[in-house]
Amino acid sequence: MGGKILSVASECVPLIKTGGLADVVGALPAALAPLGWEMRVLLPAYRSLRRLFEEAPEAWPEVWHEENLWGGDGRVRAGTVDGTEVLLLDAPHLYDREGGPYVGPWGDWIDNPRRFAALSWVAACIAREGLAGWKPDVLHAHDWQAGYAPAYLAYHGNGGCRSVITVHNIAFQGWAPVSQIDDLRLPGWAFHPAALEYYGGLSSLKAGLVTADRITTVSPGYAAELARPEFGLGLQGVIVERAAVVSGILNGVDTAVWSPEVEDVNPYSAKSMTGKAAARAALCAEFGLEVPGPLAILVSRLTDQKGVDLLPAALPAFIEGGGGLAVLGSGAAEMEAALHDLAARYPGRVSVRIGYDEGLSHRMFQGGDAVLVPSRFEPCGLTQLYGLRYGTVPVVAAVGGLADTVINASPMALAAGVATGVTFWPTDELGLSQALRRLLALHADRKGWTRLVRNGMAQQLGWEVSARAYAALYDGLLA
Repeated sequence: MGGKILSVASECVPLIKTGGLADVVGALPAALAPLGWEMRVLLPAYRSLRRLFEEAPEAWPEVWHEENLWGGDGRVRAGTVDGTEVLLLDAPHLYDREGGPYVGPWGDWIDNPRRFAALSWVAACIAREGLAGWKPDVLHAHDWQAGYAPAYLAYHGNGGCRSVITVHNIAFQGWAPVSQIDDLRLPGWAFHPAALEYYGGLSSLKAGLVTADRITTVSPGYAAELARPEFGLGLQGVIVERAAVVSGILNGVDTAVWSPEVEDVNPYSAKSMTGKAAARAALCAEFGLEVPGPLAILVSRLTDQKGVDLLPAALPAFIEGGGGLAVLGSGAAEMEAALHDLAARYPGRVSVRIGYDEGLSHRMFQGGDAVLVPSRFEPCGLTQLYGLRYGTVPVVAAVGGLADTVINASPMALAAGVATGVTFWPTDELGLSQALRRLLALHADRKGWTRLVRNGMAQQLGWEVSARAYAALYDGLLA
């Protein structure tokens, strides 16, 4: 069928990124274009993005304006970045600040409810009224930052535009006190448990979940998990109530960027793995490691959610069995300290880099034998997909999108020749320890290991399948 979509989000590669949300928002426009869907992406004009229209104002004409957008003028400027049509919400009083999209030098911006209500309000206005010569058929909101957009359509009129909200991580819910309900341009009559009320306050994510025409998550497994209290985190009742419109669509990866064949140094493919051996040697040299067995990598935020706290207890037996670990990430201070302690205990076997480096992460996926993703919950996860793509065997907790994308190397799966990694459950020290013991045994069987690696590299991980699922969702809405 095809049509026009307004995608509204707080992040989008290559413009602004703090996590996987940006990858999805950035990938969808190009993936949907061959299927007849024209998508434009609405983003806040953060300080780092203002240079686009300040340096080339003629390339970013003003296409929308509101004089009093929560304390100042709001203007939308339209332009193109790497082939994607982008709408930037230019509201300096809300977005022209030091720091990241959500956090400043002293913590979360205290006016975040207003800042992202403004983004949602403008999205709803464009969805309802259109811009010059362009009116969307569907508004697609992403996470809590755009959660009020479907609500504004529902409460202020939708102009014939349908709405979708995608939950990338339900742990972030956009809470605000009820005293702000009028300021956030929400109707007081809707403040009740079946609509806007959320434990005595407001949640922009709940507002989107109760008003959007369709709800998606970034994997079928996560969609099912969100109906349970341990994963729904207070919103499981909404998910159960709206189960008929909830679905999960797996994320893909940008195979033009994340593929071993396209790397500048030590490229390789499933047919010729010589480059991977060279990449492994280079990675060991870079991290100062000598690892006779499997070299595992961890590229992650260092938080409890990611299961990083399990490593100090689970790793020693793996190290003693010949394994090694290279870490790249940052996060909780106690997690960083625990990993540094491991590196001090096992020099030459464990090495840690605090921070994030895109180039280094590519080298780690190239050179690693396995990638660890012991998350307590994982909506979809891109790390394990990169691992599959690079022949770096995923070792993952069997939750959410991890369980959806990794076929456990059970005896039956190995005999059938379909296994792609190692999964474990529950997500605790014993589970991870047992998974690492299995990894050692799998790696010792060189013939079996080669098949495991090539199975993973044969998986279809691009956006084509996911794009068709989104297109079918949009088609269903319009039909």
